[in-house]
Amino acid sequence: MVLAQLGGSISRALQQMSNATVIDEKVLNECLNEISRALLQSDVQFRMVRDMQSNIKKIVNLDDLATGHNKRRIIQQAVFNELCKMLDPGKPSFTPKKGKTSVIMFVGLQGSGKTTTCTKYAYYHQKKGWKPALVCADTFRAGAFDQLKQNATKAKIPFYGSYMESDPVKIAAEGVERFKKENCDLIIVDTSGRHKQEAALFEEMRQVSEATKPDLVIFVMDSSIGQAAFDQAQAFKQSVAVGAVIITKMDGHAKGGGALSAVAATKSPVIFIGTGEHMDEFEIFDVKPFVSRLLGMGDWSGFMDKIHEVVPTDQQPELLQKLSEGTFTLRLMYEQFQNIMKMGPIGQVFSMLPGFSAELMPKGHEKESQAKIKRYMTMMDSMTNAELDSTNPKLMTESRIIRIARGSGRTVRDVMEMIEEYKRLAKIWSKMKGLKIPKKGDMSALSRSMNAQHMSKVLPPQMLKQIGGMGGLQSLMKQMGSNKDMASMFGGLGGLGESMVSRLR
Repeated sequence: MVLAQLGGSISRALQQMSNATVIDEKVLNECLNEISRALLQSDVQFRMVRDMQSNIKKIVNLDDLATGHNKRRIIQQAVFNELCKMLDPGKPSFTPKKGKTSVIMFVGLQGSGKTTTCTKYAYYHQKKGWKPALVCADTFRAGAFDQLKQNATKAKIPFYGSYMESDPVKIAAEGVERFKKENCDLIIVDTSGRHKQEAALFEEMRQVSEATKPDLVIFVMDSSIGQAAFDQAQAFKQSVAVGAVIITKMDGHAKGGGALSAVAATKSPVIFIGTGEHMDEFEIFDVKPFVSRLLGMGDWSGFMDKIHEVVPTDQQPELLQKLSEGTFTLRLMYEQFQNIMKMGPIGQVFSMLPGFSAELMPKGHEKESQAKIKRYMTMMDSMTNAELDSTNPKLMTESRIIRIARGSGRTVRDVMEMIEEYKRLAKIWSKMKGLKIPKKGDMSALSRSMNAQHMSKVLPPQMLKQIGGMGGLQSLMKQMGSNKDMASMFGGLGGLGESMVSRLR
């Protein structure tokens, strides 16, 4: 992801500054110049970069800072705050409420990925327990209804459109009315793509808006236009009440930072960013967690939300019990792999961990890791219950390995590789043996039994080094906050281990 390169450049500048023996004016200027260069390469407006640099210099007055102040921490915090200010429009977006029907209208330029984004938006909310529906009011582009129909069918979301009717206003009104009767609580209307110069299409957009009376109008924008995002967002805002923006194609263009900052300058809140073609490559955009991840500082609350989503609360005590016993079976490995796949793109999860950045997991490696997990799961589907539940690797005799290879359509070498992976994960899991698991889910007792020393045995050496050694691990554990979160983390530990270690080897 190109934004990961921006984050990596800023992180390296801060790291070089931190490594300096003495923080003086020269070191500060070098650090700020490197950050400014990275932002300008990402197509952020020169005026905004200049203002950010002067603001940081005002905050970090090295002459006025008394001896004993942590200058590194003050500079890092100032950079963080200024980046947040640059990306924050200063006003929240409308938030639909579950159970109450909300109509969301999507508008945008041609080719910005609007139809795909409609389905991603619906799919995201469907996973959160909403009942979404899609209406195709795009009669201008040939194949628009076919595309929406295909996407909606794949995501199992109800849709409405017409091959015969050419009036988009009529289709939109009929679709919204139909789904209101079916008690859908999120009705998404996809409109024709248009340019700011096309007066007729803008008039059509106003008519669709009047007919459907949307609660929120979302402007979908391609990140590749960079600074030009300001003019386009302003033009749309003057024609229809744009309440939020979604920026797409953030995985393939160097101008993503410029697009984000330009949109913020129009005072329009960015609510999601598209980071790929697939349905789950769609991230909620919240300024502080986003900047925190960009700088490699992690997003602990976002990571915990992912864990809570994939490991149901009722499964956690059983998982923790197995953790304390140190027993790791192939079935448990299979379940943890399922959890990884539910969490979405591995690179996205990586960037949520303090000490990591999405730059560590390039696109190719991410797909490679997910393909490997799928291969392992296919091989485990060809195993018997006795093989899946056994803790004895010697049970896997040559004849069994050949049978599993034939049943899964893989080679004997692939099966051997999967068994070696199991042995390695079992070794990591066994290091948690003896962890005192409280009765009736008393998580405070679990917290008392855990410490950084215990955790350091579990984490691979490369990962421990990336976090910042024992000191970094201790501060990370403080960030974990509630005991419930700590328990959840260990519930997902077995699954996450494979993806992290396979990349860091």
